Amino acid sequence: MTATADPALPSAAGAAVGRRIGIGLMYGLWRPRVLGAWRIPSAGPVILAGNHSHNVDGPMLIGTAPRPLHFLVKKEAFVGPLDPFLRSIGQLKVDRTTADRTAITHALGVLERGGMLGIFPEGTRGEGDFASLRSGLAYFAVRSGAPIVPVAVLGTGEQRRADGRARALPRLRSRIDVVYGEPFQAGDGSGRRTRAALDEATVLIQKRLGEHLGSARRLTGRHNET
Repeated sequence: MTATADPALPSAAGAAVGRRIGIGLMYGLWRPRVLGAWRIPSAGPVILAGNHSHNVDGPMLIGTAPRPLHFLVKKEAFVGPLDPFLRSIGQLKVDRTTADRTAITHALGVLERGGMLGIFPEGTRGEGDFASLRSGLAYFAVRSGAPIVPVAVLGTGEQRRADGRARALPRLRSRIDVVYGEPFQAGDGSGRRTRAALDEATVLIQKRLGEHLGSARRLTGRHNET
């Protein structure tokens, strides 16, 4: 049985439904400004690599990307009614504390059937500046040969309440910028997955993502925001 026909893979139809839900919620609650979405290839495998400073970043990308998106989501999010919901819209549960072989297999399966895989390469929510990258993104890019499209979500992480505390959600109807960059290849085309090859790819990825984030901040005027 091929990966395309594997019923265990995240549902492509479900991801399409998730995108429609995301469009309604993200554009209903906030005012996303999407720049450079035309850079995402219209077909074929793609890895979308985003910065991550707020919990709303993933849903924002699902609702603003021009194609259905399968995100690698931490297993801690799959609790209560969110578990069946996230599964039904084609999202992938991943255990970040170990080499989650099921998540790896499903992510590669998404790419093999020509889907779009979303990853926060920093591994967890943080400063959103790509300062610390894990090698998982490099592995998927080198193994699959899929191009990486960098994306910067700006305007979600620095909003504060009047008392100075971080907001659980960005202010309603505030503008959030989503800026897509040029696709690039992380590997040399050989498919080598040695430690040296992955380390080299990770350095390249960090450089390209960091450059894109800086460019996105200049383009949007959000020099000090995540």
